[in-house]
Amino acid sequence: MSKVLIISSSLRAKSNSDLIAKQIQIGALDKGHDVELLSLKGKKINYCIGCFSCASTGKCVFKDDVADILAKVKEAESIVFVSPIYYYEMSGQMKTLIDRMNPLYGGNNAFKHIYFASTATDDDPSAPERAIFGLKGFVACFDGVKFEDSLFLGGNTDPEEIGNKPEQLKEAYEFGKKII
Repeated sequence: MSKVLIISSSLRAKSNSDLIAKQIQIGALDKGHDVELLSLKGKKINYCIGCFSCASTGKCVFKDDVADILAKVKEAESIVFVSPIYYYEMSGQMKTLIDRMNPLYGGNNAFKHIYFASTATDDDPSAPERAIFGLKGFVACFDGVKFEDSLFLGGNTDPEEIGNKPEQLKEAYEFGKKII
């Protein structure tokens, strides 16, 4: 089986995204994958300043938590991004992390499979489309990497609300079992 990294990008305490990520982790573990769940809570992630120093050195000029995160991303074969949908887009934390992944461009990365799971107050199935489009733009920058699938669990406003929706928790679990 493969090495899977799940990145939960919500900074909210008791977030629905974290509950989704945990169910995905359980599903992937049950399938036999080696799985790590990483939360961006408490991580220091500076904004990319577009200096492109990383293009020549392979390292970012900032000394924050991103270097450790990128080491995990680089080694994972499958990556699952989990985000709340804010104004019909991925969370700012997720976008900031993706912007800071530039040092991986052109490198020897293990990741080949990208997944996206999200939740929102809105329950319209089109709510995550812009976030998915943005993530697919990131994926397109890496040869041999494929956007595999997405999961959207809408209608969740309050912290841990999804914990009272066994059908949505099961969907997240089954999504985890589908990871390559």
